[in-house]
Amino acid sequence: MGLTVEDVGKKLLERPKESLTKFTVVGKEEFGTEGSAVSRVSLTSISGRTHQLNVHCAAYGHPIVGDKVYGINGEAAPNGGLEAGSVSSSSAAGADVQEAIASAHGDKPMCVHAKTISFEHPVTREKLSYDSATPF
Repeated sequence: MGLTVEDVGKKLLERPKESLTKFTVVGKEEFGTEGSAVSRVSLTSISGRTHQLNVHCAAYGHPIVGDKVYGINGEAAPNGGLEAGSVSSSSAAGADVQEAIASAHGDKPMCVHAKTISFEHPVTREKLSYDSATPF
């Protein structure tokens, strides 16, 4: 198609779609050798947009641990593509904390897990739901 990453990002910001994420803090922990404070959250995507959970967490200054795209120094625009300070979050993790967490996490996979997934079977139309404990 001949579009660059920058072109695609600009197009998305020109015509944003509404999205809603519900969250609940389920625990506070220390991560890595420096004992950086992290929160374990339960996220529920209400609108189901691509990368929604990643973008929302990054926009509020709490990127998902191990997110190489929206996390600190990630491939995408910082702050989920929003202007710095456009979303008020008094508890936003500073760059130093995010750097420490990213360093401690290293090259491990992103700390995100689908605890429950439900869908309608495409052939039988049976409603299916699967639960899985968090592996981290």
